[in-house]
Amino acid sequence: MHSALRTFTAPATARIRAWVLDVFPRGRSGIDYEAPAGDPGLFGPDSVTWRIHADFPGMLSGGLCALMLQTLHPRALAGVWDHSNFREDLVGRLRRTTDFVAGSTYAGRSEAERLIARVRSIHARVQGTTADGTPYRADDPALLTWVHVTESYGFLQGYRRYCRPVPTPLADAYYAEVADVAHALGASDVPVREAEVDAYFASVRETLRFDARSREVLAVLARMRLPVPMAGLSRDLFLGAGAALLPEWAERLLQRTAVQQLQARIAARTLAGAAPLFRAALPDGIAPRACARVGVDPSSLSRWPLAHRASAPPSTAVQETP
Repeated sequence: MHSALRTFTAPATARIRAWVLDVFPRGRSGIDYEAPAGDPGLFGPDSVTWRIHADFPGMLSGGLCALMLQTLHPRALAGVWDHSNFREDLVGRLRRTTDFVAGSTYAGRSEAERLIARVRSIHARVQGTTADGTPYRADDPALLTWVHVTESYGFLQGYRRYCRPVPTPLADAYYAEVADVAHALGASDVPVREAEVDAYFASVRETLRFDARSREVLAVLARMRLPVPMAGLSRDLFLGAGAALLPEWAERLLQRTAVQQLQARIAARTLAGAAPLFRAALPDGIAPRACARVGVDPSSLSRWPLAHRASAPPSTAVQETP
């Protein structure tokens, strides 16, 4: 971003930075991203994952898209319904999920493995029955696959919509990389290509439901109070931008109205326009700290890894993130 443009946009980027750090304050997770020196963690700086997970607009909107999708699986939803305080502390739940994704992506290997082991221990204690009496366990490999696929789908689509295009070979590389975390958590039959993700969604569609519990969780999302000025406006922006990432079959199943779909398209256009300001406001986030740990220039994350350059269109292979 040129110096004159930086001066012009400085007030907006300052407000955006304050907004982000109010919602996701730094230093509270206890995750060490700066040691041990040279440790690439589970993915490393040459991964597609480090690039996709570095983009705040795509990750937040993608995570909200994943939450909407997850309300459609009765057994996965039952675990949240019975064992979570999402009604009272939805922001806290979002922060914990963000910490896990960031830590497993960018922390050193031992720290990432510690986080995975902690989540596995939590899942082992979560079990019960759905509203119709069907038993569930949070460590069910099939449920873990559902949660993983919805999240990775959301993150990828968020990056595509609000950062830059991701051609199929790079999408396949991303799905193959993040499948390692899903397997470490206990998931099974994890799709590792974009076509496999599409086939997976088609295979589980008949088990999905939009019921009273789904409606209640979505209502809680719609009432979420962020600890920032203009909380309702910023909430609606990101919820709409997340909804814009939903596949068509999910929009139908969620019974989204024409008005809701229009609002989502407007929110998506707004966030796409504001996304460069978010990047300019957050030059010192977790991804740059991980880059410093392994001795690479953070600006390298604005380019596809060398091994994947041939897969990217020329217009995006060297595109710099502002």
